[in-house]
Amino acid sequence: MRAEPGETLAKQLALVIDLNVCVGCHACVTSCKQWNTSGSAGPLADEKPYGADPTGTFFNRVQTYEANTFPGTETIHFPKSCLHCQDPPCVPVCPTGASYKRKEDGIVLVDYDKCIGCKYCAWACPYGARELDEERQVMTKCTLCVDRIYDEKLPKEDRKPACVKACPTGARLFGDVKDPESEVSKAIRERGGYSLMPEWETNPANQYLPRRVTDEAGGPTKVQPRLGGMS
Repeated sequence: MRAEPGETLAKQLALVIDLNVCVGCHACVTSCKQWNTSGSAGPLADEKPYGADPTGTFFNRVQTYEANTFPGTETIHFPKSCLHCQDPPCVPVCPTGASYKRKEDGIVLVDYDKCIGCKYCAWACPYGARELDEERQVMTKCTLCVDRIYDEKLPKEDRKPACVKACPTGARLFGDVKDPESEVSKAIRERGGYSLMPEWETNPANQYLPRRVTDEAGGPTKVQPRLGGMS
């Protein structure tokens, strides 16, 4: 079932990403690409991958940048994907109803049979999380591996997004952020988890756990990146 605009859901599946232990290895990126290309969302096209003007379809990317000033610079790896907003701006702008938010778990999805590739959702998303699959001419995005997390043929420990399963440092957590006793909710409370770009009032379901670095005095300091789109 589809959630109505502004409807408060009892359950909201989401990712919580620990910036303190993300090492920028891109295992989440490659595992996401592999699973979704072979699953219900794929194949995800890569055109001219080794040419001068390559285009590729990725649901997950990792941005790496430097914070602070030399010689006290810090390298920060910042994974980005669809945030499965509780008030997603990509949904109401879709002229065909292809983009929608599921009522049962809050996942934002695209019905490829209805999508006409108009890119309205990409323009509406402040996080740059929508991508056009050039080959099929449909808009694509992270699905939280919806075809994986409910697959009872998989062992229970594998029923989680591919990116979460692949992360070697455990930087990616998955669960119901509306459940106060879930692993993700506890991590948000205990570590001061925060939303990306809250000023857009989209209420992102995905949260980030701040990176903590040691300053010259030996005390912990929070570093909270405030990046924009994925590209």
